[in-house]
Order: sequence, then C-alpha cells, then structure tokens
Amino acid sequence: MESNNQNVRFSLAKISTDQFAIIPASFKIGEIVNLKTSLQFGSNKESKLISVKASFQFEQQLIPFLIIEASCFFNIEPNDWNTFVQEAEIVVPKSIITHLTVLTVGTVRGILHAKTEGTNFNGFVIPTINVTELVTGDIRM
Repeated sequence: MESNNQNVRFSLAKISTDQFAIIPASFKIGEIVNLKTSLQFGSNKESKLISVKASFQFEQQLIPFLIIEASCFFNIEPNDWNTFVQEAEIVVPKSIITHLTVLTVGTVRGILHAKTEGTNFNGFVIPTINVTELVTGDIRM
C-alpha cells in the first residue's frame, strides 16, 4: 500500500487505561532511570475500529518502578476503512498509524500526569517521542 498522506476520517471512540502501577520500593534516588517503550496495534473489522496501545515502563537496573499502559480506539469512517482492506488483512498506511500513535502517546502522557499528580512520581514524564522512528512502515493486521 502506498504510504501517502491521505485524508482518513476518524473519531476517538474510547480511551482505556490498561495498566498502571507505582512500585515505590523499586525506586532508588540517584540511580539512572531508563524508559522502556512498546506499541501494539489492533483492528476490529466489524466495528471498523483501529486500536493503538502504548506501554511505558520507567525502570532502574531493569527493575520497573512506574508502569503505564493505555489504549486509544479510533472509529474509521466506512468509506475510508474500505481503503485499508487488502484481501484478508487490514493495511493501515504509515502516515495514518503514525498520526493515531501520536494521539495515543499524548493521551498516555496525560493519564500518567493525572495518576501521579500529588505524588513524588509526578516528575517522571513521558518525553517527546519521534513516533516516526517507532512506526517504520504500514501496519498489517
């Protein structure tokens, strides 16, 4: 599928906080903090829905102390959905899935802020991420 910047009409249908945990005993002041990031994509052909799940794990020496995972579900307009259908699979162009991923990462960033507000862990922020480095091509589902 050609990864052009086509106009796809969509709406945000649902946001889900799939996992959230603060593990204070695993955090050590002064130790280096690493951020582990992962993405998952899904589709529901009957509902014409695309989902993007973003997971972030703040860790020290490979031990997590702050975990958040959330999903955004996007309704795709039926005529636009049909452009994704290729034989038995759904193929979402890189430009579209990148845009949906940017929206999802921003949503997770806001959820993390709200969940940690008023705690000592509020200073841990999901940094700006170049999503084009994470989404390297069309997504086939």
